[in-house]
Amino acid sequence: MYFYIPDPAVAMIMLVFFLGAVLLGFPIAFTLMAVGIGFGYYAYFDWALMEHLFDNRIFKLFVQNTYTVMDNNVLTAVPLFLFMGYLVERAGIVSRLFFAIRLASHKLPASMAVAALITCALFSTATGIIGAVVTLMGLLAWPAMIKAGYDKKFSSGVICAGGCLGILIPPSIMLIVYSVIAQLSPLRLFAAAIFPGLLLAFLYILYSVSLALINPKVAPKPSKEEIPPIGKIIKEVFVSFVPLFTLILLVLGTILAGLATPAEAAAVGAFGSIVLAFFYKTLKWDNFKDAVFLTAKTSAMIMWLFVGSWTFASVFSYLGGHEVFEHFFKSIDMAPWQFLVLTQLIIFLLGWPLEWTEILIIFVPIFLPLVEFFGVNPYLFAMLIALNLQTSFLTPPMAMSAYYLKGVQSQNVELMEIFKGIIPFLGIVIFAMVLMYIFPEIALWLPEKLFAD
Repeated sequence: MYFYIPDPAVAMIMLVFFLGAVLLGFPIAFTLMAVGIGFGYYAYFDWALMEHLFDNRIFKLFVQNTYTVMDNNVLTAVPLFLFMGYLVERAGIVSRLFFAIRLASHKLPASMAVAALITCALFSTATGIIGAVVTLMGLLAWPAMIKAGYDKKFSSGVICAGGCLGILIPPSIMLIVYSVIAQLSPLRLFAAAIFPGLLLAFLYILYSVSLALINPKVAPKPSKEEIPPIGKIIKEVFVSFVPLFTLILLVLGTILAGLATPAEAAAVGAFGSIVLAFFYKTLKWDNFKDAVFLTAKTSAMIMWLFVGSWTFASVFSYLGGHEVFEHFFKSIDMAPWQFLVLTQLIIFLLGWPLEWTEILIIFVPIFLPLVEFFGVNPYLFAMLIALNLQTSFLTPPMAMSAYYLKGVQSQNVELMEIFKGIIPFLGIVIFAMVLMYIFPEIALWLPEKLFAD
């Protein structure tokens, strides 16, 4: 009988082959499946058991992974949160919200940038879809800022950085995916992400206001003729801000209070978005149909990513790939802080050519077994990863947020201008990571208070 001996060298070839295919532009989900099945056929090949071409355990593994993903209760929240976000976007609620916050913050330096960042943060709690937030704000807030005399680079940085907050601020699709990969509680992850998300948004706002104070030409103050009476401002804020904020509190509050699972709260949020659209008289059939279509499209992509990643990871581990990295890190005499710095540096560098999906699905599972070995709190590690993944959208040359903005403002701004505007916000993300490492309570205090055993 033929016995197969796991070969780490083949695992490394498998990893290089996958990265090369992704960099060439092949779809990630199908590349994961193809590479996983191809190398898995070799890994599980056995002449003694083989009766015909498709008599190989890799096909059974692939079918089993597909069923497991589709039967996962946690992932049920993904399409519901996506629908909530897409309907809020299509219903025009965000445009009213930006206008109201813009009026309310008119006395602040860089008031339009502040309004854009607050709107991005609030919209991010309604959807974890980075492309949707950056694209919508690129069409809504960016032209308004430029018309008001704001610097193009600064405006671009604000939109790109603010639009990425959705990957961190709950209910984040990324955190749901991470909870499944790392086998952590999504409730604790949501609680751990609230303060880091608010901290990052605050640092963005603080930088914008400070820059406007130092260099007023970057963000001119609005003229007095543009400001309506205080009564109208209060009315606009109440009508635009309160309903959406109430929906967000309802969704997150029920999750964090333990009254509902993420999937149940997502269902409430999806229904609430329909009510809001009806309340604002923007519940049209075309908007509803677009939201359903985009939800189905994005959900299918995420689910097939899981199927492909689990198949890839199973074969990669069977070949001994994970052991290569595990032995490497364990053979180095490192302190826990050195392990954290090294892993975060690797993830930061991976953000140059790759998106968060590839990093999270392929590389993070390599580090997860080492978290316990080095005595690192898994939720602190998760929040450092979540902050670090912001850089995958902000780091040239990939910087997908820049390409989203360029896509909707192709005639009005150059890509290099967007890159230059992003760099200061990239530095702020790194500074926030340092703060959270020095003060881990930023991430750990709330889940410990809410879910103390």
